[in-house]
Amino acid sequence: MIKNAVSSLMVRLLHLPRAAPTPTYRPLLPLSPPRLRVAASASPPLAAMSTAAQQAVTDQKRAVRSDVRRALKALSPDQRTSEDLAIQNNILNSSWFKASKRLCAYISCAQLREVDTSKIIAEVLSSDPEHDGQAKDIYVPRVEDKNRNMRMFKITTMDDLVKNSMNILEPSPLDASGNACEDVLSASSPVDLFVLPGQAFDRTGRRLGRGGGYYDTFLMRYQELAKEKGWSQPLLVALSYSVQILEEGIIPVNSTDVPIDALVTSSGIIPISPAALEKV
Repeated sequence: MIKNAVSSLMVRLLHLPRAAPTPTYRPLLPLSPPRLRVAASASPPLAAMSTAAQQAVTDQKRAVRSDVRRALKALSPDQRTSEDLAIQNNILNSSWFKASKRLCAYISCAQLREVDTSKIIAEVLSSDPEHDGQAKDIYVPRVEDKNRNMRMFKITTMDDLVKNSMNILEPSPLDASGNACEDVLSASSPVDLFVLPGQAFDRTGRRLGRGGGYYDTFLMRYQELAKEKGWSQPLLVALSYSVQILEEGIIPVNSTDVPIDALVTSSGIIPISPAALEKV
């Protein structure tokens, strides 16, 4: 009897449902360096961030800049030249550039591996209203000190530029004829367009500069001035090599980072903001 009971019990045990095997998970292979993924979520406003959080954003920005610098350094001279030409042609052939009357643009520096703007600058300075239909005024940046103070002066010739201590061309407060150059913040008419440099960008409008904060500080000042004057806000357009465009969310931002309206690459123009979508 005991033997029969044991046998019956073993049969029931054999027919009990088995537990499902524990699944094995494989980590997803990141498309970008793992340390950049820390910045995948939007950064909170600077004022709401703790000291530790602010330092984390600073460290993340430094890591992104380091990776992009390596990528830029790896670009061959032929590829750089090809992208430079295509980017500038995309700007010059755009309807919004042709329609602009006043613009601010940077003087590119090869040592900093910035997208070349020499063709754009030359086109503006050589424009003839009788042949081109409309002359343009152009203002270029001059760094005043190490406290994020930058000014934009109007130039009419490349002779208005001088090399600073870092061998970068900047406008002198006095032009080649000895006359005071017009400061864009004192101009009586608004600027239509800003042509901006940067270290990294994404397709949502995030822009990462070199860390000095000069452009963000100046852009906020100009936007406030335009608001006070009742002017339309200028279109903020950044120029980018292909390796400088990152996946969405990698670039950390805070409240002092000014977003761009559009991104110009060798492949074309990427409108981002409603203003850009309307004009581009």
